[in-house]
Amino acid sequence: MARMPGATWHPVRNFTRGGQDSVRGVVVHIMAGTLEGSQAWFNNPAAEASSHFGTGKAGALRQWVDTADRAWAQSAGNRTWLSAENEGVGGDALTEQQLDDNAAVLAWAHQVYDVPLRLASGPDDRGLGYHAMGGSEWGGHTSCPGPRIVQQLPEIVARAKRLAGVPTDTEDEDDMALNAADVTRILTTDGIVPAPSNAPDADRNKFWTVASHLATTTAAVRSIQQSQADQSKQIAALTKAVAALTARLEA
Repeated sequence: MARMPGATWHPVRNFTRGGQDSVRGVVVHIMAGTLEGSQAWFNNPAAEASSHFGTGKAGALRQWVDTADRAWAQSAGNRTWLSAENEGVGGDALTEQQLDDNAAVLAWAHQVYDVPLRLASGPDDRGLGYHAMGGSEWGGHTSCPGPRIVQQLPEIVARAKRLAGVPTDTEDEDDMALNAADVTRILTTDGIVPAPSNAPDADRNKFWTVASHLATTTAAVRSIQQSQADQSKQIAALTKAVAALTARLEA
């Protein structure tokens, strides 16, 4: 039995007793609804859904399922990951209170299950993850919790480190496994990244894949490089002209 101090215990009926095989980390979700609505849904057998934890925008932190039991939040990831649902809808960012509550859950998981205080790079890693990173095996929820919340995950880790008394400016061996490229990959997982500002109007509201972003970014870089090359040529020509004029004046 494992219940988190500081989280209000609100047990729901949808879970698998004793079904949590291990704890690799905490998965962040968005409810697409309210705290009360989610609790009612998790008590409905027809829903076949639940979560270990839930946060409200105003700061309420609830525990719905004991972490010795399996919640039904991310399909194939249920057996090895804890889940944290957050009040809101797709496109929302977490509030300050929700950032604090998610950090508290992660810090507690670190204390109880030795979950590393870092971002997880995928379902087979450990740390703080998010629903979409599991792809089709986790239900194919590519818009959960949404790009704005994914971008907040490093802040949750930083706050969890402060709660756990771990220096935020140092990296342990586990932290070293996640480099800048890993963070980029996490934030640009296929299907959860919004179209860039220079995308065609027809695509502006679509989610873009990594390949789409790479092509767009590469084109932008080439444009900048060409502009820099043109500027360098102009500067060289002006420098040559100035030198010629200076020579004439000194003659």
